[in-house]
Amino acid sequence: MPGEVDSCPKCHLSHQLFDAVREAASPLAGADPISLKTIGEILAAVDLSVPAAPSGTPALLARAPRLPALQSSPPAPPPEAPRPSTPLSDLPELPGLPAGRTDEELDQKIEEYFHLGRRLGLDFNDFEGRHHAADLVNDRSSLETVAREMFVHLVSALAEEFEAVVSRRNELAAFVPTPSPDVEIDAIRRSISQGDLAGAQRRLAHVRDEIQRAEEQWEVGKILVTEAEMLAATVRELGGDPRPALGPLEEGRKMVRSGRRTEGERLLARGAVALWAVLEPLLVEDLQRLKGRLSELRSAGLDIRPAVEELRAVMTELRQRNFVGTIVSYRRARAFVEQNRIPGEETGAPVEGPTSVRPSPSI
Repeated sequence: MPGEVDSCPKCHLSHQLFDAVREAASPLAGADPISLKTIGEILAAVDLSVPAAPSGTPALLARAPRLPALQSSPPAPPPEAPRPSTPLSDLPELPGLPAGRTDEELDQKIEEYFHLGRRLGLDFNDFEGRHHAADLVNDRSSLETVAREMFVHLVSALAEEFEAVVSRRNELAAFVPTPSPDVEIDAIRRSISQGDLAGAQRRLAHVRDEIQRAEEQWEVGKILVTEAEMLAATVRELGGDPRPALGPLEEGRKMVRSGRRTEGERLLARGAVALWAVLEPLLVEDLQRLKGRLSELRSAGLDIRPAVEELRAVMTELRQRNFVGTIVSYRRARAFVEQNRIPGEETGAPVEGPTSVRPSPSI
């Protein structure tokens, strides 16, 4: 981390984690990590095929979680880095129908609206019938009404597409800069406000393709950042300090944002392993706590199958080294344990279920 002398000058991983990261990244052949062994012990202890032994005395004492972060309010994470660009807003208001057109201009505009409606996949059958009837008797007032209503439908459809594009852009901009889509989005906003609906539709199609390509290009890095963020958040929830392992995450972010995507992704992957090395002993300790509590719940006659299934999922995800899947299943098992009480047991402070972890707003 910046300011720490006891860290790698390239990735800023704390020196104290070097051995742990090496071991986590290259486990011995055939050797299971201690967390897998712990889960195996838990599953053996609560084997559902064996009837639970009756408890000698009823467990009436409500035990609050020993780890502070497992209570209702986990410690706040450190301040997040600023967004690389300002979120764009939707359209402030929809434009009005251009007025003062000649008959020829009105006919051309209606034809343009029909073409645009087909490109947008809108159902204009009713408008086609009304337009044909008005055109047969040269009812210009009715044609103006048809044009006005078509305009409103088209603007509404384009506004919805614009909002969807802006939303995708804002999600992407939380990860990497988006200068080219930003220019296009500003142009779309101007086109719609000026009533140039065909121009707005063309630019919307173009910017959608641009954003799609960018999302595909940066998807791996985004997944890696999300994984590291979830690991760091879980370390904090369990009362640990992820800061010694955050260096690779921060440096990987910088590399990805500066265009060094391959190097950045490698460093982000290393950062996830470093954070796992910090998390695993805390996780093992809490799994032991869950083991005791599950045994108590089962002895009291409660159905603990949901938690057991989640712990089996934890084991599966761990064997595949899927850290995100591991944490999600662990949190579900933990939530089950914390939310269930033995009949007659005092109810302690309410415990929240697994929190939803979102990626940091910048990379």
